[in-house]
Amino acid sequence: MKHLKVDHLGIAVPSLAEAVKAYEALGFAVEATHEVPTEKVRTAFLPIGESHLELLEPTDPTSVIAKFLEKRSGLHHVCVLVEDIEATLAEMKARGVQLLDEMPRIGAGGCRVAFVHPKAAGGVLLELKEKA
Repeated sequence: MKHLKVDHLGIAVPSLAEAVKAYEALGFAVEATHEVPTEKVRTAFLPIGESHLELLEPTDPTSVIAKFLEKRSGLHHVCVLVEDIEATLAEMKARGVQLLDEMPRIGAGGCRVAFVHPKAAGGVLLELKEKA
């Protein structure tokens, strides 16, 4: 199982437009935006070194991000880039790691992603990502 780098930090925001304005004032620039209908979110990626900040705005009140924002705001997940997502998931499962996804799904930008349960990562939602 080879983790390549932290790909991005996912930050839940109630308004993407307002969050982008605030982050631009901090010196960040939007590199890409994506609509992810399956996750009911709109995202903006802001580069920071080799990694990114991902701002996540819910597009539906039933989305995971909307429910997250009902309780809190801010850091939602840490995303780690992996070489082979299926092999990584299989190895984690064999080690007894509690997974939210046993099979990858399509995330922002068409990348394959899967999530590890926060209970398995010290209370942090961990996203695994394989580049498209």
